Amino acid sequence: MKAKINLKDIFPLADNLRPDNISDFIGQDHLVSEGKVIRSLIDSGNPNSIIFWGPPGTGKTTISRIIVKTLSLPSIEFSATISGIAEIRKVMKKAADIKLSTGKPLVLFVDEIHHFNKSVQDAFLPYVEKGEIILLGTTTENPAYKMNRALLSRLQILEFMPLTDENLREILIKGLDFIEKRSGLELKPGEDIINMLINLSGGDGRKLLNILELTAGVASEGREIDKSVISELVVKRVSAYDRSGDERYSLISAFHKAIRNSDIDSSLFWLYRMVEGGEDPLFILRRMIRICAEDIGFADPEALSIVLRAKDAYTFLGSPEGDIFLEMSAVYLASAPKSNSLYKSEKKMKRIVEKYRDVNVPMHIINPSNFLNAKKGAGKEYVYAHDTREKTTIMNTMPEEVSEKDFFIPNTMGFEKKILERIEYWKKIKEKLKKDNG
Repeated sequence: MKAKINLKDIFPLADNLRPDNISDFIGQDHLVSEGKVIRSLIDSGNPNSIIFWGPPGTGKTTISRIIVKTLSLPSIEFSATISGIAEIRKVMKKAADIKLSTGKPLVLFVDEIHHFNKSVQDAFLPYVEKGEIILLGTTTENPAYKMNRALLSRLQILEFMPLTDENLREILIKGLDFIEKRSGLELKPGEDIINMLINLSGGDGRKLLNILELTAGVASEGREIDKSVISELVVKRVSAYDRSGDERYSLISAFHKAIRNSDIDSSLFWLYRMVEGGEDPLFILRRMIRICAEDIGFADPEALSIVLRAKDAYTFLGSPEGDIFLEMSAVYLASAPKSNSLYKSEKKMKRIVEKYRDVNVPMHIINPSNFLNAKKGAGKEYVYAHDTREKTTIMNTMPEEVSEKDFFIPNTMGFEKKILERIEYWKKIKEKLKKDNG
């Protein structure tokens, strides 16, 4: 059946069907139903800073925009993947001026907020505290692991769930009605096709509408829609994901988790989903470099060398010849022995240093490089380890205030067992020296 107008004029469906008021929003009943937190926030007219956390295509961005529009608040949208600290500081200055002149806070909507580094996240803190901005952020990653505690303590975290089959069916019907009314194209999918579309979307409303777009495009050319056609469309779409949207980070996260789980087949599947989709290989290599420390560490220190050499080889050859070095790295990392000892130590050390950020360096390990330090006794009682037979001393190089110990605890996987043996060796030497010195 021929459409009355070009279907491109009514696409993308996800944007054209995005609701602009809370009553038309589908899903997340635990947040938007009468008396629930988002509905109450809108009804009260007093929004607070919130992080919307959940999988792609569940309505996080839509809800943020509904709040801003319904309450008629000044707003600016950012993407954490492309915005930097200079831009943020400029907006913070603007926010203070807006609050002063209108009495209204500026709503700062930040998509994928977990991609901002610590210094950028810190830049928000004083403005959130003073009420000059209302921060609405979306994230597909657990904010407890990806965001600063100080900032999180000033925010409310609302978790979004994958859309239910009933939610998806309702969205699908709206999409079918919209296509028919705007283009004249009648799609009358049977129950088996409807169920297939819902299953393929995996709780993601945006993905459902994207698949419906592809289906409508084929139907407008006169082809009959059946399960094999839809399967073909979805496979073709594998290489057409949005490098600036949620799907990019879902795929890199799936790739990371497959490597962590030592699953070579899954690692290669997600790798080539990204490569064939046109992803920047350096984006993938940067994540693999992080994996070397976070998930492998000293269990196989050679992993980092492999990935760095792959980066050099890819940079030298480019695509497609250089793509095989990404595969080489992925296979190596997935098959490598695993350890998250460094990752756990990293988290622990950030907490420890925050606790003891004001303690002083012990005077005996300060260099007496100027007369003021020398006058205070800097460097006195310092013992040069290389001058001793054991190449270590019982001299304390930790501030006395720090009571915690064992900041890095290796496991026994791969080469990390050797690191454990080295740690135990130095401990025994120091214990013997203490005993010998009474």
